[in-house]
Amino acid sequence: MPSVITVTSDDLQLSLEEQVARTTAALDAYGHIVALAPAEATDPARRRMHTVRSALEADRIAIVPLTLPPLARALLAEQLRQLAGTDLGPGVLAGAARLLSYYLHSGALLASVAKLDRVPVGVGSHVKSLVPGRHFAVLAHPEPYLGEADPGHTPPGPGYQTQLAVAGKGVDPGWISGPLATAWRSQHLREVPLPPDSARWWGTSRLVEFTAYIADVGMLYQLVTSVRRDTCTWCGLEVIGDQCLFCATRLIDRTAPAKHAAAPAARSVETPRRPQLEPHKR
Repeated sequence: MPSVITVTSDDLQLSLEEQVARTTAALDAYGHIVALAPAEATDPARRRMHTVRSALEADRIAIVPLTLPPLARALLAEQLRQLAGTDLGPGVLAGAARLLSYYLHSGALLASVAKLDRVPVGVGSHVKSLVPGRHFAVLAHPEPYLGEADPGHTPPGPGYQTQLAVAGKGVDPGWISGPLATAWRSQHLREVPLPPDSARWWGTSRLVEFTAYIADVGMLYQLVTSVRRDTCTWCGLEVIGDQCLFCATRLIDRTAPAKHAAAPAARSVETPRRPQLEPHKR
């Protein structure tokens, strides 16, 4: 059963030696690690995880970069941990991270958008942000949205059954638990801790982050198993998508057998060349 973790600024509180030791212990215990990291290549926490992977020379660590806000990444990790208890292998789970991210609707209620750079912010919104008492409803995923937290206006939501997770107490969450939850037809409102990177990601500490997500593990399993699976031609893992996220092999020839699989008797198969990762991607 693989382990699924989120890469956050908390990782930087550990020394490199301690983090390498912890990662080694996790690999020994779980076999594989799927690490959900920020999409920015320069993010310090993500770079630290690449350093750990390089130090261990481990093909059993998949670092999956995602543009999701912190709360959505944390909930996606939770979903993958649930799926890790099924018959899905590590290669499929790593690919499922990208697949299931499309089914998350994530945003925040902000007291200020003056330092927000995740969605387009107009001059008018910047000016309104200077007025005390104004609250802004922002949706970062799957489509950007910015507006005032008006009971009569809500961003477009999911067209399927979801639960709504809420984190933070920087502003009054009434708009989320009232108009937004009603418009999105949320089945349940769940309060969770605010992720450590939320204030930096949204540009303010006065916020309440929210994410609509699928809580039914059976539905998540159906979504993942409905996608075509292939076998990685280098490491032999079963994967979904066009690339193995553990060894970085691209599945160009989907008919070639895996390196460790038995070759057909009628023809010989050339052993694929292992891709060389750039230092910052290791």
